[in-house]
Amino acid sequence: MKKLSILGSTGSIGVSTLEIVASHPDKFEVVALTGGNKLELLKRQIEQFSPQVAAVITEESAKKLRKMLGGKKTEILHGVPGLIAAASAADASMVVTAIVGSAGLVPTVAAIKAGKDIALANKETLVAAGHLIMNLVKEYNVRLYPVDSEHSAVFQSLQGHKNDNVRRIILTASGGPFLNYPLGKLSEVSISDALNHPNWSMGKKITIDSATMMNKGLEIIEARWLFDMPSDRIDVLIHPQSIIHSMVEYIDGCVMAQLGVPDMKAPIAYALTFPERVTTGVKPLDLGEAGSLTFFKPDLHRFPSLQLAYRSLSDGESMPAVMNAANEVAVDAFLSGKIRFTEIVELIERTMDLHRAHNLNSIEEVLLADKWGRGKAMELLAGGKQV
Repeated sequence: MKKLSILGSTGSIGVSTLEIVASHPDKFEVVALTGGNKLELLKRQIEQFSPQVAAVITEESAKKLRKMLGGKKTEILHGVPGLIAAASAADASMVVTAIVGSAGLVPTVAAIKAGKDIALANKETLVAAGHLIMNLVKEYNVRLYPVDSEHSAVFQSLQGHKNDNVRRIILTASGGPFLNYPLGKLSEVSISDALNHPNWSMGKKITIDSATMMNKGLEIIEARWLFDMPSDRIDVLIHPQSIIHSMVEYIDGCVMAQLGVPDMKAPIAYALTFPERVTTGVKPLDLGEAGSLTFFKPDLHRFPSLQLAYRSLSDGESMPAVMNAANEVAVDAFLSGKIRFTEIVELIERTMDLHRAHNLNSIEEVLLADKWGRGKAMELLAGGKQV
């Protein structure tokens, strides 16, 4: 019986994780949950899984949730201390980190230091603090399993092989909703247009990241640290069908790939049960029905965020943290109707241009870099200098 703490249980990854848990009650027990503003959903999850601890963002939400639960024994906490308590819950053996954005960094670090294995769905943790996180994983002798479909595919394709036999990692990308959209009209796209992903059902922030392809940029950085692979050996191919989730090319010319229908329950389950596999309810892949699979190189004029990701890795350790922070500000500004779609990447680049990259020697320094990037992006946003 594997005991789980699920951070971000009310998001798309968290909900899918709990579906897997519910399908295999003999294999999993939930000891802690954390959620955002979806209190009614979190209430139902607590009632179904009876965790020892649950945490929400604000004290007001915690009070409201306690009232909604009546006499339920689950301890309700709030804020960063609540997240840390859930992440380091004594009975948990694995922590699923599915919080969106840099907010996932601190509780993930707490979980590692508490000796918990990590099922990582929060890519921003490795983007902002990659080498520090991987050093902590080694220091505290824990395992880190990727949940992102692309990194899970690479992880699966690497099984039984040595890193020094790898020529390159190939991350696939659907291209999002604007793959064939007229370039000159991208500045006019609406929020609903950008949220209309052709293949995946995800939260708003990740969906916008997919539309700009910053999501793939963040995955390049994540792959660099997860698999100890330099950025010049990590490539991206557009694969609109989202059937091949990523590939590994070896020095003998062979390529290993992981295929499946686009459903996050498969990579989540693999992270939870590795090296075993369990049923997930995911529809089996029918290649005859899928038809042709196509691949081509990304257009960097259409998706300049990819260049920013590679640049951030070459500029220095603090630059990915700044880039990620600026992206979070820019995406929020777009979803709030403050900037146009094309101004997302413009704001990120302007923020990066103003940053002097430096080494990061502690998680505290990562948080300072994140704060700088967030503050500078908001400053540019307020001054209208991103256009």
